[in-house]
Amino acid sequence: MTKKNIELLRVTYLRGPNIWTYRPVIEAWVDIGELEDHPSNTLPGFYERLSSWLPGLIEHHCSPGVRGGFLQRLREGTWPAHILEHTALELQNLAGMRTGFGKARQTPVRGIYKVAFRTRQEQVGRAALAAARDLVMAAIEDEAFDLDATLAHLRELVDNKCLGPSTAHIVEAATDRGIPHIRLTEGNFVQLGFGAEQRRIWTAETDQTSAIAEEIASDKDLTKSLLQSCGVPVPQGQLVKTAESAWQAAQDIGLPVAVKPYDGNHGRGVSLDLRDRHDIESAFELARLEGRGGGSVIVEQYINGNEHRLLVVGNRVVAAARGEEAWVTGDGQSSIIELVNSQINTDPRRGKGEDAPLNTVEPHNSAEIVLELERQGFTAYSVPVSGAQVLIQRNGNVALDVTDLIHPSVAAAATLAARVVGLDIAGVDMVLQDIALPLTGQRGAVIEVNASPGLLAHLKPAGGQARPVGKAIIEHLFETSQSGRIPVVGITGTQNTARISRLIAWLVHISGKQVGLACEDGFFLKARQVQTRDCRPWDAAQRLLINPSVEVAVFEHSSRGILSEGLPYDKCSVGVVTDVSGFESLEEFFINDLDKLFNVVRTQVDVILPHGTAILNAADPQVVEMAALCDGQVIFYGVDPENEAIANHRSRGERAVFVQNDHIVLTQGPDRVAQIALKSLPPSKAIKPEMVMAAVAAAWALDITPELIAAGLRTFESTSPLKN
Repeated sequence: MTKKNIELLRVTYLRGPNIWTYRPVIEAWVDIGELEDHPSNTLPGFYERLSSWLPGLIEHHCSPGVRGGFLQRLREGTWPAHILEHTALELQNLAGMRTGFGKARQTPVRGIYKVAFRTRQEQVGRAALAAARDLVMAAIEDEAFDLDATLAHLRELVDNKCLGPSTAHIVEAATDRGIPHIRLTEGNFVQLGFGAEQRRIWTAETDQTSAIAEEIASDKDLTKSLLQSCGVPVPQGQLVKTAESAWQAAQDIGLPVAVKPYDGNHGRGVSLDLRDRHDIESAFELARLEGRGGGSVIVEQYINGNEHRLLVVGNRVVAAARGEEAWVTGDGQSSIIELVNSQINTDPRRGKGEDAPLNTVEPHNSAEIVLELERQGFTAYSVPVSGAQVLIQRNGNVALDVTDLIHPSVAAAATLAARVVGLDIAGVDMVLQDIALPLTGQRGAVIEVNASPGLLAHLKPAGGQARPVGKAIIEHLFETSQSGRIPVVGITGTQNTARISRLIAWLVHISGKQVGLACEDGFFLKARQVQTRDCRPWDAAQRLLINPSVEVAVFEHSSRGILSEGLPYDKCSVGVVTDVSGFESLEEFFINDLDKLFNVVRTQVDVILPHGTAILNAADPQVVEMAALCDGQVIFYGVDPENEAIANHRSRGERAVFVQNDHIVLTQGPDRVAQIALKSLPPSKAIKPEMVMAAVAAAWALDITPELIAAGLRTFESTSPLKN
């Protein structure tokens, strides 16, 4: 195909470790046609157009390895597939989804390239690729390109499809600890860890967050009653159902008062410092409309001071933020809406998205602000006289970090409040004159305890230091020694891999572990076959990691699966490679020799954990080469004890499994650890020595004793028949 165009022939989302990297990528097969003869330095004005549209490309190091490296390549001459890779990455960065990895490689077919780039979400990655193709073509053809509209679309996708910033921060903290994660829905429901070691979060809620505690927190009157009974200072208040009773309650309590929904959250429907009947009755109606409890409203004592949000995780306060009132100053010409837009909303810390620590203020759309202005004799369209100070918002601006100032008595009251309600993670709202002073020395009180508290004020405060609250949540969920991982075994190759995986799973089962298996023969839990269809595909296989009963997971993989989907896990404890062969069936992927196939199969070894083990067939020279790629230990297996790879490995004190004198022999260096008589195995044409050795070595790597391995081999076929 020869045409001056960039055509996307095939786009694949590789969801797990793959031939490119450990992380999910978009892989595109790209035909650049006659542009193969037109590198970037031969295209007039191309460099200037592309770099002016995307100035951030200067941060792409590329192969020179320095800032501006990619632009250097662009000036010297590079091809559109490579440019497409960097453009797609930069568009994702500009859309708010930071990524950095990318590669472009030629195929044996002239003009056709494979391009891979990191993405955190499939739809965003696909959209970025399509937009990058259009942008690069516009730069080549010297045509207009609406970058603003493109970025607006990508940002909308990021907002709708990616994890929210709070959840993403927790996941990043887990990743820093080496804890894997699985996104269970398109929202913020995430599994941390695998199988029986997993924990689950939903933003700032965890699988330890009690439903009863959430119900208590949503009932402000019940919350206050429980706190008061346990000695936590709270404002005096009453639950009312009519505007008349709200005024009566205010008189009983003593003016000024605050009025709020009894089941509200996020400050909605809250009115403060109310001093007359009209304001109290108006505030009652607002609170009644904002609440969900059939019109019940709380009237309580107004505590003078600054609103604070203390984040409690487990039994400690990990962050605190202070609020401030929002005011505007009249100029005698501008309406309050205009003053708000010019004096408040111009603050770069304000915005409508989750990334902004402060919300934009909309006086005409907020019932709380409308009521506040009305109390001062204004509407949103009033024009205050020059120099007049107008209070716009009393609450809703809690975003100034004060964590380092917290007095121990204030922290103690907040943690006690969270415990009384029963929340493992809570946002405790307190009114304090000064968070640094003892609680008993000021008129402070807990006014709310919130389940699923927002984290953004602590991650991106409007002022002060950001706090690692995600790390605190991970430390709450996982002990220091815990990684959230279960042993994962992966088997790759073409030689009896289904049978090897079945045998490994059986040996794990008889050792007393709850084992799951996904292989060509089906899906197995313990010794029970749950499904009979091929369960090597990614979706079917990953179900093992989601199942909370699975203590060890065993997976069979094909090279085709690695090329088309990637592995269903990020790392494994044991990786078995039987052979490097069969490239003839993979020509559609441009895999046409053993060296290219080697780069596919090695993925199984690349993902082995540093404390894990590679089980490698010593009879296949290319498999032997993979030993140098393993971050963990290596066990070679083979029928010939004199095999060069086995002999050299043993000379270094390492482990090997081989056949000698009709026995499978397990050795550590020169020492025999155990041996199993081949004649003790059940007679079957399906069970071959190489298959048994691979399974034995894998079981040994999982610390299953030789005695149990021998028992498992003797009982395998009669209890777990194989397909022939």
